[in-house]
Amino acid sequence: MAEQLQQDMECEGLLECFHGLKQLDRDCFQVLIDASEPLTVDEVADTVGRERSTAYRAVQRLLQAGFIQKDQVNYEQGGYYHVYSPTDPSKITDDMQRMLNDWYAKMGQLIHEFEDKYEQNQPTAPAEG
Repeated sequence: MAEQLQQDMECEGLLECFHGLKQLDRDCFQVLIDASEPLTVDEVADTVGRERSTAYRAVQRLLQAGFIQKDQVNYEQGGYYHVYSPTDPSKITDDMQRMLNDWYAKMGQLIHEFEDKYEQNQPTAPAEG
C-alpha cells in the first residue's frame, strides 16, 4: 500500500485499484463512453478487436462493478438482445467514495485493534526510585 500511495495515480488507476479492472475492461468502458448509443457485446468486441467471449467477460466485470448498465431490446417477431451503456459518472464516483469511506473505517478499526493487542503485551517499565 505504501508503494501505491507514493505513485502518481491517474484516473484509470482508480478503476484498477477500486475494482480490479484490467486494461481490456478499461478499453471496453472507453468504447461505451465514446459511443453515441448503447452497444451490443459484438459491437464492443469488434471495436476493441477481441473475441466476443473475451469482450463479454470484460463487459460482465464492468456491469458487476456498476460502471455500465444493461438494457433489453425486444424484436417485434419475438426474442431479444442486450445493449450496454455507461452508468452516470456521478453514481460511479459516489460508489467509489462510499467504498473508500468503508475501507478507511475498516483500516481505522484494524489499527485500533493492533494498538490494543500490542499495548497489552508491552512489558511495564520498572519503577524508578
